[in-house]
Amino acid sequence: MTAPASRIYCSVDTTEIESARRIAGQVAGAVGGIKLGLEFFIAQGPAGVRAVVGEDGPPLFLDLKLHDIPNTVAGGVRAALPLKPAFMTIHSAGGPAMMRAAAETAATAGADRPKILAVTVLTSLDEGDLDAVGQSVPVAEQVVRLAKLAKASGVDGVVCSPAEVALVRAACGPDFILMVPGIRPAWAATNDQKRFMTPAEALAAGADHLVIGRPITADADPAAAARRIVAEIEASSGGTA
Repeated sequence: MTAPASRIYCSVDTTEIESARRIAGQVAGAVGGIKLGLEFFIAQGPAGVRAVVGEDGPPLFLDLKLHDIPNTVAGGVRAALPLKPAFMTIHSAGGPAMMRAAAETAATAGADRPKILAVTVLTSLDEGDLDAVGQSVPVAEQVVRLAKLAKASGVDGVVCSPAEVALVRAACGPDFILMVPGIRPAWAATNDQKRFMTPAEALAAGADHLVIGRPITADADPAAAARRIVAEIEASSGGTA
């Protein structure tokens, strides 16, 4: 697997086990891992995750965006540890105590612990949306504020849109993981993402991992679509991404 391919997590957005297994099998070796989210988890639970990823399957990004009181979020992380996810998400808006509880619980898994990523501002939101919920600040300012709070609370990194990657990297340093959705190859539709960027642009800005869903999964040949994205990255970066 090439270096750019290893940095891509394919977002498998379905409630159907067989559909998820088929996509996971098709992109195996063409991407770095599989992201399963709330929709799939509610429909199929931990058993469904195991059916898709398996014991020796691709790295799992379990994107549940936990947001509750600290004890409940800690319990949610603890319950997910047997699935051995590489990454899990919580909401940074849950506050420092909640984020610390998640990070401390993840650490109990030792070497197999998941990296805890805090969601900053969803990529479907813009400043009008923030204003509507009483956060009358620029999106970029809110993202950086939440990212710095997450780092201070002991989590491993954040989920942020490509538009804020460079700002978060500058604010939080080189060792803070940036998982970046809102990625659309030059040839793909933007769908419901309001803050998006091409894969090569996001990596150049400082992203560590890219979350890419429909441009891969909606293609008649998901593996070919993933390889096309990797080729686009390599063409833009000289193969050094």
